[in-house]
Order: sequence, then C-alpha cells, then structure tokens
Amino acid sequence: MEKNGFQLALMFVVMIAVQAVIFNHIVLYGLAIPFVFIYFIVKLPVSMSATKVIFLSFLLGTAMDVFQDTPGMCALACTCLGACRHAILRLFLPREDDIMHALPSIKAFGFGVFSRYVFTLTLLFCMLIFIIESFAFFNLGIMLQRIVLSTLLTSLLLVATDGLSRKSVSEKRL
Repeated sequence: MEKNGFQLALMFVVMIAVQAVIFNHIVLYGLAIPFVFIYFIVKLPVSMSATKVIFLSFLLGTAMDVFQDTPGMCALACTCLGACRHAILRLFLPREDDIMHALPSIKAFGFGVFSRYVFTLTLLFCMLIFIIESFAFFNLGIMLQRIVLSTLLTSLLLVATDGLSRKSVSEKRL
C-alpha cells in the first residue's frame, strides 16, 4: 500500500509540474489547450473509494488553480470529474468483476474501451472548464470549437501517454 501511495503522490506532482511548465504555454490556433494533468484522475485505481477520488481531484484542481491563476475553476471542474468518474467507468465496463482491481489502462481495458473512457472524461472536463470560464454562452461558436479541439488534443495526448508508458513497462519486463 505504501508503494501505491508513493506512486500516486509522485504522479500527482509530476502531472502538476508537466502541466505548469510545459502544457500551460501551449495553445494551438488560439483554441486547443492540452489539459494533460487530468491523466492523474484518469489513472486513479478503480477500487479507490469515491470520497478519496473526489478529494484527490479537488486537490489536483486546486493546485492547478494556483499555477494557472484561475480561482477555483480547475478545482470545480476536477471535483465534478472525480465525482462522475465511476459512473463513466460503469458506462463502458458494466460488470463489477471486470474492473474491481484494475488500474485504468490500455492493457487492462483494451484500446477501444480505454480510448472511449479517456475521451468521455476529457470531454466532460473541457465542457466544464470552458463553460465556467466564459460563464455565459455569449460566443457559443468559439466556445464549442475550444471544447471540441481541446478534447481531441487532450484525449490524443492521454492515450499516447498511456500507450508509451505501457510499452516502456512491458519492455522493462523483457
């Protein structure tokens, strides 16, 4: 259990650092923003209690608010994401025994299920963050473009990250 806690803490710090140092400075065409820090929420163990997931999601969002100067926006979006995570897992993996002790990954869920899971969580996060940011539907077209493009960019990066981490882990075993 100590090893898992240490790995989670390390991933928490790494995701915040990578987002703050690298990805906060990337905006493609003024619309697409990569939110790779939500990979932490995506990769939380399935067996973790909802209370812990929501609390860790809130901490992640609060930490990102500090680095992005967005007072409470990331905390709210991440908390909602953490609260919906288990229901989204249920959507794609309906049987309890399929996912009880798994860490969400391409290896555990398969590429199709994991990709849909990541895309759905990313879409939810992007919708929440951009709606909270604009707090109005004044320019609906641009907001929808930002949601779609950021969702696609972030989903692609998260699935690629999981694929690369899976490949490096399997190469170490050989």
